[in-house]
Amino acid sequence: MATRSKPPFRAEHVGSLLRPAAVKQARRDRAEGRIDAAKLRAIEDDAIQTLVQCQEELGLQAVTDGELRRDSWHMDFYQQIGGLVARGAAPIKFKTASAEIDYVMPALHIEAKLSLPKTIFAEDFAFLKSATRVTPKLTIPSPSVLHRRAIAALDNPALYPTLDRFWTDLAAVYAQEIARLGALGCTYLQVDDTSFATLCDPAQRESLSKIGADGAHIHETYIRVFNEAVKARPAGMTIVTHTCRGNHRSAWFASGGYDFIADALFNRLDVDGFFLEYDDERSGDFAPLRFLPKGKLAVLGLVSSKARTLESKDTLKRRLDAAAKVAPLDQLCLSPQCGFSSTLDGNDLSEAEQFAKLRLVAETAREVWG
Repeated sequence: MATRSKPPFRAEHVGSLLRPAAVKQARRDRAEGRIDAAKLRAIEDDAIQTLVQCQEELGLQAVTDGELRRDSWHMDFYQQIGGLVARGAAPIKFKTASAEIDYVMPALHIEAKLSLPKTIFAEDFAFLKSATRVTPKLTIPSPSVLHRRAIAALDNPALYPTLDRFWTDLAAVYAQEIARLGALGCTYLQVDDTSFATLCDPAQRESLSKIGADGAHIHETYIRVFNEAVKARPAGMTIVTHTCRGNHRSAWFASGGYDFIADALFNRLDVDGFFLEYDDERSGDFAPLRFLPKGKLAVLGLVSSKARTLESKDTLKRRLDAAAKVAPLDQLCLSPQCGFSSTLDGNDLSEAEQFAKLRLVAETAREVWG
């Protein structure tokens, strides 16, 4: 069974990579006024070139910039949408098997009609494209996650008297962004949507219902808006989505198998592939893969980006065999379950352990698919 000539590829990774020490120091220096923005970007450029080379040497057919220029996987994007203002704090409680971890991000407020003043991440993508000889993959957050971040601020009837008008404007912003990225040469776009997996947790659905959203049906709206956002994507652009249950300092905030959402997600979401978290029991079993339609791929996140222990090839192959009893092996790919550094802090493992896991993914994929 041959490797694929277009994305998603047999060996993948979600996107974010651990920030090198030099980048973290440079960000501190910039925040405290010791260096200017140009110097910070030059340091980030050097680090990204090194990361790209490492990904290429592993044999990966698509590479990212590791999201090195971001504080988090999503907020840097949202704060560049016109009409959104970051003000105050929005705490989130993550958890591990033995502890709880607090994470505080900026709170988002809607103070004007949503718009796209400039192409978000345009310069970042252009640099990545210039730095690689394989396919550059860009990652952006989804419309639905913004809804979950900004829902408390949707209380200004002068701007958005109905939620439908908010969704219409937000989808239009995304449609413009995707068209502009296509014009820059982006052919592989990953739209990260943690909402889908977190809605598999009954507690998450209940919490949304308590603040006015219909937790049992909100995923249907999220799918509709996502599809509106991508329906005019440029010819030749592959769009995938990644969904997980939270990823910050090796912690999470939701659990539950894909059963609740699988049929609607796999059959109605207008994407070419799904990056699915599948590294431990919190993700459930492979049974929901039975809904995967022909022509779409599932990238199984069987390798943990949270744990330092390196998985064995035999274990990965056995799990792929198990998944292939539900969905055809030719519709499956392999990756870590999430990014290694969805936030600036990064997960609790070393850069050497990170690349050992990516090497494992690449080698296992070659042995399984050829």
